[in-house]
Amino acid sequence: MSVSRKLLLLLPLWLFLLSVACTDTPASPEPTPTFPPTPHSTPTALELTRAASTPQPVGEGAYLSTVEVVKQLKPSVVQIVIEVVRMDFFGRPSPDTGVGTGLILDTGGHILTNNHVVQGAQTIIVILNDGTRREGTIVGTDPSTDIAIVRIEANGLVPALLGDSRTLQVGEDVIAIGHALGLAGGPTVSKGVVSALERTIQVDTQNTIVDLIQTDASINPGNSGGPLVNLKGEVIGINTAIIEASQGIGFAININDARIVAQQLIEWSNVRRGYLGVVPFNLTSALASRFDVPVNHGIIIQQATPGSGAAAAGLREGDVIIGLGDTEIRNTGDLSKFLLEHQAGETVDIVYYRGPERIEGEIRIGERP
Repeated sequence: MSVSRKLLLLLPLWLFLLSVACTDTPASPEPTPTFPPTPHSTPTALELTRAASTPQPVGEGAYLSTVEVVKQLKPSVVQIVIEVVRMDFFGRPSPDTGVGTGLILDTGGHILTNNHVVQGAQTIIVILNDGTRREGTIVGTDPSTDIAIVRIEANGLVPALLGDSRTLQVGEDVIAIGHALGLAGGPTVSKGVVSALERTIQVDTQNTIVDLIQTDASINPGNSGGPLVNLKGEVIGINTAIIEASQGIGFAININDARIVAQQLIEWSNVRRGYLGVVPFNLTSALASRFDVPVNHGIIIQQATPGSGAAAAGLREGDVIIGLGDTEIRNTGDLSKFLLEHQAGETVDIVYYRGPERIEGEIRIGERP
């Protein structure tokens, strides 16, 4: 039986719905995550932390009121308006407009937002806190983590203060700031708590985002790419997804992962992950049964590229990888994060199933072609 998954790029003017079929049949259906909204001579890898110093852990240092946090963050939060020209039923060009949020990272004009906010954009307009409008260009995007970097030319930019998401605690107060619904008059502010940590949402059978922060702070269409902030005024997450038809369940990319991806996009315009040479899918119950493997998590190989590390290690279609190095690989998100931390040239242990047989070996990580 097929479960329909929806990837919703929420717009204040339009709702786009992308249905993706998964082959799993879970005992109790998982809620569908949706992504609210849409339709280089620069300082070196950053001023990104205007705060290159390590932030103080929760429980130490000065806490601010909500009003003070908002005053501190507002100059660093921008509205992103994108336009995509599509063909209508009669073959005539028809413009679609979407709105999202971005976060100023440095005085060189780099802005962090979600990939789904700018994906497919033909025109990007960035509106600063004082109402100034600047045309933006895409520096780089990473669909695997839903991160994108946009750059503008502007003076007097105020970078946001980035925190350390490792210090977060469940129950901690947080504030979400973003241009919800594209409403005029500046960003919308909502307050809640960290509801859970290390959440995983599956976008489709090939894409999973891991280590997300769950919050009950209200996140609405237009909030995507905006900051989730602690009471010290430190950005600890980037708002990215909500559960459709739920109340009070939203997700943010933890800032530590977002920072690593952002730095690479700014320096190289892409993310330099290691490369195994496989086309992976998340293992489902149906696939586990079909390939007779005794596990219900991992990544199943659809194809091993000739000449790749996977091919050299003897991997083939239908093999299910469950471990690399010391890391358990439960889904494509775990694989993506592992390859972000391990570069070409490394040889690591691998554990996989071929049917009911558990196999251990080694695999050499290559460079993505």
